[in-house]
Amino acid sequence: MSPPKKERTASRNPSLVRGIGKFSRSNMYHKRGIWAIKAKHGGSFPRHEPKPASAAPAAVKPPKFYPADDVKTPIPNRRKPKPTKLRASITPGTVLILLAGRFMGKRVVFLKQLPSGLLLVTGPFKINGVPLRRVNQAYVIATSTKVDISGVNADKFDDKYFTKEKKKTTKKGEGEFFETDKEDTKALPQEKKDDQKAVDSQLIKAIEAVEDLKVYLGARFSLRSGMKPHELKF
Repeated sequence: MSPPKKERTASRNPSLVRGIGKFSRSNMYHKRGIWAIKAKHGGSFPRHEPKPASAAPAAVKPPKFYPADDVKTPIPNRRKPKPTKLRASITPGTVLILLAGRFMGKRVVFLKQLPSGLLLVTGPFKINGVPLRRVNQAYVIATSTKVDISGVNADKFDDKYFTKEKKKTTKKGEGEFFETDKEDTKALPQEKKDDQKAVDSQLIKAIEAVEDLKVYLGARFSLRSGMKPHELKF
Protein backbone atom coordinates (compact mmCIF):
# COMPACT_ATOMS: atom_id res chain seq x y z
CA MET A 1 0.00 0.00 0.00
CA SER A 2 1.15 3.46 -0.79
CA PRO A 3 1.74 5.76 2.18
CA PRO A 4 -1.12 8.07 2.99
CA LYS A 5 -0.89 11.52 1.48
CA LYS A 6 0.03 14.31 3.86
CA GLU A 7 -2.57 16.93 4.33
CA ARG A 8 -1.68 20.39 3.11
CA THR A 9 -0.65 22.60 6.02
CA ALA A 10 -1.77 26.18 6.37
CA SER A 11 0.61 29.06 5.67
CA ARG A 12 2.99 30.03 8.47
CA ASN A 13 1.94 33.63 8.04
CA PRO A 14 -1.80 33.72 7.40
CA SER A 15 -3.03 36.91 5.77
CA LEU A 16 -5.32 39.19 7.72
CA VAL A 17 -6.24 41.23 4.64
CA ARG A 18 -5.15 40.66 1.06
CA GLY A 19 -1.45 41.60 0.94
CA ILE A 20 -0.99 42.01 4.73
CA GLY A 21 0.23 39.07 6.84
CA LYS A 22 -0.39 38.33 10.52
CA PHE A 23 3.34 38.32 11.42
CA SER A 24 5.87 40.97 10.52
CA ARG A 25 9.02 40.40 8.48
CA SER A 26 11.25 40.21 11.57
CA ASN A 27 8.88 37.73 13.24
CA MET A 28 8.96 35.47 10.21
CA TYR A 29 12.77 35.72 10.17
CA HIS A 30 12.94 34.05 13.59
CA LYS A 31 9.97 31.77 13.01
CA ARG A 32 11.47 30.22 9.86
CA GLY A 33 14.87 29.71 11.55
CA ILE A 34 16.83 31.75 9.04
CA TRP A 35 18.96 33.15 11.85
CA ALA A 36 20.14 29.62 12.68
CA ILE A 37 21.19 28.95 9.04
CA LYS A 38 23.22 32.16 8.96
CA ALA A 39 24.85 31.43 12.33
CA LYS A 40 25.85 27.97 11.13
CA HIS A 41 27.63 29.40 8.03
CA GLY A 42 29.38 32.36 9.63
CA GLY A 43 26.59 34.90 9.36
CA SER A 44 25.75 34.48 5.65
CA PHE A 45 23.76 32.13 3.49
CA PRO A 46 25.65 29.26 1.82
CA ARG A 47 26.46 29.85 -1.87
CA HIS A 48 27.14 27.30 -4.54
CA GLU A 49 30.18 27.72 -6.74
CA PRO A 50 29.29 28.74 -10.32
CA LYS A 51 29.54 26.02 -12.91
CA PRO A 52 32.51 26.29 -15.29
CA ALA A 53 31.63 27.74 -18.68
CA SER A 54 31.34 25.07 -21.34
CA ALA A 55 33.59 25.20 -24.40
CA ALA A 56 30.65 24.97 -26.78
CA PRO A 57 29.06 28.37 -27.53
CA ALA A 58 25.62 28.90 -26.13
CA ALA A 59 22.76 28.66 -28.58
CA VAL A 60 21.59 32.07 -29.76
CA LYS A 61 17.96 32.62 -28.97
CA PRO A 62 15.79 33.86 -31.78
CA PRO A 63 14.64 37.45 -31.39
CA LYS A 64 11.37 37.97 -29.60
CA PHE A 65 10.18 40.49 -32.17
CA TYR A 66 10.73 40.59 -35.92
CA PRO A 67 10.34 43.49 -38.38
CA ALA A 68 6.90 43.94 -39.86
CA ASP A 69 8.27 44.55 -43.36
CA ASP A 70 9.83 41.61 -45.14
CA VAL A 71 13.43 42.15 -46.16
CA LYS A 72 13.72 41.64 -49.91
CA THR A 73 16.68 39.56 -50.95
CA PRO A 74 17.77 39.69 -54.61
CA ILE A 75 17.35 36.49 -56.56
CA PRO A 76 20.71 35.30 -57.91
CA ASN A 77 20.96 35.35 -61.68
CA ARG A 78 22.39 32.03 -62.83
CA ARG A 79 21.68 32.55 -66.51
CA LYS A 80 24.70 32.33 -68.75
CA PRO A 81 24.53 34.82 -71.62
CA LYS A 82 24.46 33.16 -75.00
CA PRO A 83 25.89 34.84 -78.11
CA THR A 84 23.23 36.20 -80.44
CA LYS A 85 22.78 33.90 -83.40
CA LEU A 86 23.07 35.70 -86.73
CA ARG A 87 20.47 35.02 -89.38
CA ALA A 88 21.70 32.85 -92.22
CA SER A 89 20.64 35.47 -94.78
CA ILE A 90 22.93 38.11 -93.22
CA THR A 91 26.57 37.72 -94.21
CA PRO A 92 29.42 40.29 -94.42
CA GLY A 93 28.74 42.55 -97.39
CA THR A 94 24.96 41.96 -97.50
CA VAL A 95 22.86 45.02 -98.32
CA LEU A 96 20.21 45.54 -95.60
CA ILE A 97 17.06 47.66 -95.50
CA LEU A 98 16.48 49.50 -92.20
CA LEU A 99 12.91 49.19 -90.90
CA ALA A 100 13.01 51.56 -87.91
CA GLY A 101 14.83 54.54 -86.51
CA ARG A 102 16.09 57.76 -87.97
CA PHE A 103 17.22 56.16 -91.25
CA MET A 104 14.11 54.03 -91.85
CA GLY A 105 13.93 52.83 -95.45
CA LYS A 106 17.63 53.41 -96.14
CA ARG A 107 19.82 50.69 -97.64
CA VAL A 108 23.07 49.98 -95.80
CA VAL A 109 25.99 47.58 -96.10
CA PHE A 110 26.57 45.05 -93.30
CA LEU A 111 30.20 44.92 -92.16
CA LYS A 112 30.30 42.57 -89.14
CA GLN A 113 28.50 41.45 -85.98
CA LEU A 114 29.67 43.03 -82.71
CA PRO A 115 30.11 41.11 -79.41
CA SER A 116 26.79 42.53 -78.13
CA GLY A 117 24.96 40.87 -81.04
CA LEU A 118 24.23 44.13 -82.86
CA LEU A 119 25.13 44.64 -86.50
CA LEU A 120 27.75 47.14 -87.65
CA VAL A 121 26.48 48.86 -90.81
CA THR A 122 27.29 51.89 -92.92
CA GLY A 123 25.59 53.66 -95.84
CA PRO A 124 28.24 54.61 -96.88
CA PHE A 125 27.75 58.11 -95.51
CA LYS A 126 28.89 59.77 -98.73
CA ILE A 127 26.19 57.96 -100.76
CA ASN A 128 23.03 57.99 -98.62
CA GLY A 129 24.01 59.82 -95.40
CA VAL A 130 24.01 56.76 -93.08
CA PRO A 131 27.15 56.79 -90.89
CA LEU A 132 28.74 53.89 -89.06
CA ARG A 133 26.15 52.69 -86.56
CA ARG A 134 24.80 49.69 -84.70
CA VAL A 135 21.40 48.15 -85.52
CA ASN A 136 19.42 45.18 -84.27
CA GLN A 137 18.95 42.39 -86.79
CA ALA A 138 15.24 42.25 -85.88
CA TYR A 139 14.74 45.64 -87.60
CA VAL A 140 16.39 44.91 -90.94
CA ILE A 141 15.52 43.08 -94.15
CA ALA A 142 18.34 41.18 -95.79
CA THR A 143 18.47 41.49 -99.58
CA SER A 144 20.16 39.24 -102.11
CA THR A 145 22.53 42.07 -103.13
CA LYS A 146 26.07 41.77 -101.81
CA VAL A 147 29.11 44.05 -101.82
CA ASP A 148 32.72 42.91 -101.77
CA ILE A 149 34.11 44.21 -98.45
CA SER A 150 37.37 42.26 -98.46
CA GLY A 151 39.28 45.57 -98.64
CA VAL A 152 37.41 47.16 -95.70
CA ASN A 153 39.14 47.02 -92.31
CA ALA A 154 36.55 47.05 -89.49
CA ASP A 155 38.69 45.57 -86.68
CA LYS A 156 38.81 48.90 -84.84
CA PHE A 157 35.07 49.10 -84.24
CA ASP A 158 33.48 47.49 -81.18
CA ASP A 159 30.67 48.32 -78.73
CA LYS A 160 32.86 50.68 -76.68
CA TYR A 161 33.48 52.76 -79.79
CA PHE A 162 29.81 53.82 -79.83
CA THR A 163 29.33 54.53 -76.12
CA LYS A 164 28.60 58.15 -75.18
CA GLU A 165 29.88 60.04 -72.15
CA LYS A 166 27.28 60.72 -69.47
CA LYS A 167 26.55 64.39 -68.88
CA LYS A 168 26.61 65.69 -65.30
CA THR A 169 23.28 67.28 -64.40
CA THR A 170 23.41 70.37 -62.20
CA LYS A 171 20.54 71.89 -60.25
CA LYS A 172 19.07 74.99 -61.83
CA GLY A 173 18.33 78.15 -59.91
CA GLU A 174 15.02 79.98 -59.88
CA GLY A 175 16.11 82.34 -62.67
CA GLU A 176 17.50 79.57 -64.88
CA PHE A 177 14.38 77.45 -64.44
CA PHE A 178 12.20 79.81 -66.49
CA GLU A 179 14.78 80.34 -69.20
CA THR A 180 14.44 78.36 -72.40
CA ASP A 181 16.93 75.51 -72.61
CA LYS A 182 19.25 75.73 -75.54
CA GLU A 183 20.12 72.45 -77.20
CA ASP A 184 23.80 71.71 -76.96
CA THR A 185 24.92 70.46 -80.34
CA LYS A 186 28.11 68.64 -79.61
CA ALA A 187 30.37 68.36 -82.63
CA LEU A 188 31.51 64.92 -83.71
CA PRO A 189 35.17 64.23 -82.82
CA GLN A 190 37.62 64.54 -85.69
CA GLU A 191 38.84 60.99 -85.03
CA LYS A 192 35.42 59.53 -85.81
CA LYS A 193 35.16 61.64 -88.94
CA ASP A 194 38.48 60.24 -90.13
CA ASP A 195 37.32 56.68 -89.38
CA GLN A 196 34.16 57.23 -91.43
CA LYS A 197 36.16 58.57 -94.39
CA ALA A 198 38.58 55.65 -94.22
CA VAL A 199 35.78 53.05 -94.32
CA ASP A 200 33.85 54.91 -97.05
CA SER A 201 36.88 55.27 -99.31
CA GLN A 202 37.51 51.52 -99.21
CA LEU A 203 33.84 50.62 -99.60
CA ILE A 204 33.00 53.07 -102.40
CA LYS A 205 35.69 51.56 -104.63
CA ALA A 206 33.92 48.19 -104.43
CA ILE A 207 30.48 49.80 -104.97
CA GLU A 208 31.52 51.78 -108.04
CA ALA A 209 32.89 48.61 -109.59
CA VAL A 210 29.32 47.23 -109.83
CA GLU A 211 26.92 48.87 -112.29
CA ASP A 212 23.92 50.75 -110.79
CA LEU A 213 24.87 49.67 -107.24
CA LYS A 214 25.59 53.23 -106.16
CA VAL A 215 22.15 54.38 -107.35
CA TYR A 216 20.52 51.38 -105.64
CA LEU A 217 22.10 52.23 -102.28
CA GLY A 218 21.15 55.91 -102.60
CA ALA A 219 17.45 55.16 -103.22
CA ARG A 220 15.10 54.84 -100.24
CA PHE A 221 12.91 51.74 -100.01
CA SER A 222 9.14 52.24 -99.63
CA LEU A 223 5.95 50.35 -100.35
CA ARG A 224 3.44 51.63 -102.89
CA SER A 225 -0.25 50.91 -103.27
CA GLY A 226 -0.88 47.40 -104.53
CA MET A 227 2.49 46.05 -103.36
CA LYS A 228 2.31 42.95 -101.13
CA PRO A 229 5.33 42.69 -98.80
CA HIS A 230 5.05 38.91 -98.37
CA GLU A 231 5.30 38.40 -102.14
CA LEU A 232 8.34 40.65 -102.66
CA LYS A 233 11.74 39.14 -103.31
CA PHE A 234 14.59 41.18 -101.91
